[in-house]
Amino acid sequence: QVQLVESGGGLVQPGGSLRLSCVASGSIGSIYTMGWYRQAPGKQRELVARAISSGRTDYAESVKGRFTISRDNGKNTVYLQMNSLKPEDTAVYYCSLGAPPTYWGQGTQVTVSS
Repeated sequence: QVQLVESGGGLVQPGGSLRLSCVASGSIGSIYTMGWYRQAPGKQRELVARAISSGRTDYAESVKGRFTISRDNGKNTVYLQMNSLKPEDTAVYYCSLGAPPTYWGQGTQVTVSS
């Protein structure tokens, strides 16, 4: 079974930074796209960023210029560097595998608050 494990979430002040990490393991097959989604209470899960194996990346408009997704294909690992965090970034962040996503991590809480 495929397993995705996120880490790096936590509490940070507005304007601060966090880096999320996700490691994929198991029988991944020919699934190459990895990404990050987030879901705040009462809201739908939304795409934050995604990266395909070629290096192409996509970002939600709300995070462009602040977040950077990167990956290490050899390690089946994807990262999300989050800078200039805002309270509205508060959400559970989920790692994903596949396009559209087929597998999900358990989620890691990111809270941006003073």
